[in-house]
Amino acid sequence: MIWYPYTQMKTMTEPIDIIGAEGIYLYTKDKKLIDTTTSWWSVIHGYNHPEINDALKKQVDKFSHVMLGGLTHGPVKALSEKLVELLPEDLNHCFYSDSGSVGVEVALKMAVQYFFNQGQAEKKSFVALKYAYHGDTFKTMAVGDDEDYHLAFPEKEGIYHISTNANELKSLLEAKHQEIAAFIVEPLLQGAGGMRMYDIDFLEKARQICDDYNVLFIFDEVATGFGRTGHMFVSDLVCPDIIVLGKALTAGYIGHAVTIASDQVFNGFYSDQPEHAFMHGPTFMGNPLACAVALKSIEIFQREDYLSKIKWIESTLKATFKDFSSDKVKEVRILGACLCIEVYDPCDLKGFKDFALEHGIHSRPFIKYMYGMFPYIIEEEELLRVCNVYKQWFEEGDHKLY
Repeated sequence: MIWYPYTQMKTMTEPIDIIGAEGIYLYTKDKKLIDTTTSWWSVIHGYNHPEINDALKKQVDKFSHVMLGGLTHGPVKALSEKLVELLPEDLNHCFYSDSGSVGVEVALKMAVQYFFNQGQAEKKSFVALKYAYHGDTFKTMAVGDDEDYHLAFPEKEGIYHISTNANELKSLLEAKHQEIAAFIVEPLLQGAGGMRMYDIDFLEKARQICDDYNVLFIFDEVATGFGRTGHMFVSDLVCPDIIVLGKALTAGYIGHAVTIASDQVFNGFYSDQPEHAFMHGPTFMGNPLACAVALKSIEIFQREDYLSKIKWIESTLKATFKDFSSDKVKEVRILGACLCIEVYDPCDLKGFKDFALEHGIHSRPFIKYMYGMFPYIIEEEELLRVCNVYKQWFEEGDHKLY
């Protein structure tokens, strides 16, 4: 029996059985569905992409995996070089893992040990944003701030949550900087915490404040990286000390993540003392299949000028919802290739998943949020079709059948 995620198994509805996928579509035995979730925001090129399929097949014919413990290989070296080329300033040191959550754990461990190696073992606390979500492993749950996910794990010792207010951050660090190792954020777009969006101005000020108080700045770009906000990385606008990438890194093909540190952070471990080494090593870190897929994904992203496609998606969404209103809707938020419609009452989304299914769309609303994390290859007719179904849900008003 499969134990499914984020659901009460006793009362869950039967999951949709997928028998195929192509482009932006999922196929059941009798339906063709536009996927607005991109499989938790990762399948940026759509499903079953022939070039990525080919890259995967070519690599599997060579070798599928070797550990990075004492060994290395061409795909991981090539991907590391490409990521360093893409990222700003001195984000030069790639540490791989097998999921975004683990990648964030790695970043948090790096921050604490960075100061430990300098004789500042007291700096082991963290600052994060209210409504943050950084994953479901233990320390990522701690820096998260959403009891809908982690109600049974309330332990927050050594964690401070703030709003996107620079003065609040400054006051906290002024009082507590001796114990704080890092400030971690989902930059510009907070995903699972409600698709909350905020301005770059806060990140610019936070960068300077962290510098002033000797606190590392971590960007969790697992969801925002590779164009989701309209920028290749938010780190292109404000450079953190550590960045975590996942999800779209491997285009939804294979679970993988990378934590990339600055020269300053890396040099805090580079030593003649064995105890200064970073003692972490996921079995599948730097998996050759994942690296081959990531390299091809990045190649396609750049060649097809996806940033222009994302800009078009954003402008189309803004134009489509410019005059939309409903007494049930609190706010419509749009950033890059992300749309969120927040309602006042979660009951007003009850039944929407089935309603969308009847209209040929796979949607997965949660709590008060109806959203679309669109694949970058979506065409105008398909995008407008999705938007019209979203609007129709509110305009029809009577959904008792669902």
